[in-house]
Amino acid sequence: MSQREIPAIIMRGGTSRGLYFNAADLPADRDTLAAVLIAAMGAGTPLQVDGLGGGQPTTSKVAMLSPSADARADIDFFFAQVHACEASVDFSPSCGNILAGVGPAGIEMGMVPATDGETRVRIRNTNTDSFVNSVVQTPGGMVEYAGGTRIDGVPGTAAPVLLDFMDVVGSKTGRLFPTGRPRDVIDGVPVTCIDVAVPMVIARAESFGLSGYESRDELDANTDFFARLEPVRIAAGERMGLGAVSKSVVPKVAVLAAPRGDGTVAARYFMPWKCHPTYAVTGSICTGAALLAPGTVADGLVPMPAGQPTFVRLEHPSGFIDVQFRHETGAHGITVHSAGLIRTARKIGSGTVCIPAEVWR
Repeated sequence: MSQREIPAIIMRGGTSRGLYFNAADLPADRDTLAAVLIAAMGAGTPLQVDGLGGGQPTTSKVAMLSPSADARADIDFFFAQVHACEASVDFSPSCGNILAGVGPAGIEMGMVPATDGETRVRIRNTNTDSFVNSVVQTPGGMVEYAGGTRIDGVPGTAAPVLLDFMDVVGSKTGRLFPTGRPRDVIDGVPVTCIDVAVPMVIARAESFGLSGYESRDELDANTDFFARLEPVRIAAGERMGLGAVSKSVVPKVAVLAAPRGDGTVAARYFMPWKCHPTYAVTGSICTGAALLAPGTVADGLVPMPAGQPTFVRLEHPSGFIDVQFRHETGAHGITVHSAGLIRTARKIGSGTVCIPAEVWR
């Protein structure tokens, strides 16, 4: 069987893993592009044995990079979530963990010249038309992956990658609360439909009969919970103006409970048909905004820290994720000026990905 080879980097970004492509090496036509990514990842079977996917949503992701024509950015980042069990691709969401690898990958691809010490990479996320500043460690003008920074959900330590998300309110819908309210009731469940970095439906764990402290495996095995959750998510998507979302991974979902440890809140994040092993970066920003905004389902659940910047720590199944917010709170909700996180990334491999030639001739 003849095959076509496409240059790529395999990179761990945060707690996710995926393929990083130069967009110029991929087809422009969206249908052909989807077919190429499905073949590259081996989508359509749970193990993705015929491709480079890892059989989980967090390990079946793609980043496509190109030099930006926008004066405010160095790189355009286009994200794709490739499904594992079905041969399909969702181009609607973004991924903050994969974004942690965009700066290093952009430097490795020669799109951004590295400076000695640190290199600031300005990224335009084309999925949400938003901007992120990334600071990558580049001693001697080379990307440094080794370091002493630890993030929960990843073994060992690595060099830090600073991500600063700008103007994240209304990433898909253009509104903080797409339904016009900080709180709705859907199928008897009080929820907050909110759009900060990613559209989300947020509820208290107790509303679904959960403690909020369940493990990922416990939640994934709770078929009754997902049977109740999905109709709520689909109805919320329609109310948020996202249309029919039964085949889309947005809106994402989170359930909240009082913290068990020294976190701000205990939270579980769904992608949306499985529990995230840790927590999505964009999801942590959105969840934190829901904690800070008045009138949401999170209002009164936990006391929020005062002062600027405000630090929010989410307790997730594998540990913690911390977000630093610069924001203003008013009668109509919250204005998030920036949200900052520390992630890590590591280049796992580089070379070419082979796909059957008939997929893209």
